[in-house]
Amino acid sequence: MIVVEGRDDLEAVKRAVDAELIVTQGFSLSDEVLEQIKLAQQNKGVIIFTDPDHAGNLIRKQIKKNISGCKDAYLSQAQAIENDDIGIENAKPESIREALSKAKVSYQKQRKEFKKQNLIELGLLGAPGSKKLRKKLGQELGIGYANAKQFLNRLNNYGITRQELITALEKVTRGES
Repeated sequence: MIVVEGRDDLEAVKRAVDAELIVTQGFSLSDEVLEQIKLAQQNKGVIIFTDPDHAGNLIRKQIKKNISGCKDAYLSQAQAIENDDIGIENAKPESIREALSKAKVSYQKQRKEFKKQNLIELGLLGAPGSKKLRKKLGQELGIGYANAKQFLNRLNNYGITRQELITALEKVTRGES
């Protein structure tokens, strides 16, 4: 089951994949919708696929606070923008399929594989172009864009290995992504 924010998102995802969807109807998640997501997670598994904006992140956090084990799928803002409107409904079907194929579940017990120093050494923090590099790398890894602190949390929470990180970093720096 894929959880999206609105009807337009539902239509865009349905154009890209054949899947069952749950619509949150925006930021205020009702108890009924949360229960529907909880049952879907227990019976089939859930991918949270919200817009790459502040409201989408808040909805994602609210769902994850109430329901564990859901996977996260991310689109970059560049993939989801049209006429200054950011949303999944603006994404191309191939971008939606790619994001869903990279969906990851975050670990309940946080790992400490990566530290702030690793981000500095790899040019992902404190170097010219760090933000741009994190954006590209987040897209390649399927963990979305985040500031350095959140990026570090995502690397650890989604179980990214050092080899996965290095391979993705090499790919984006060569311009293959």
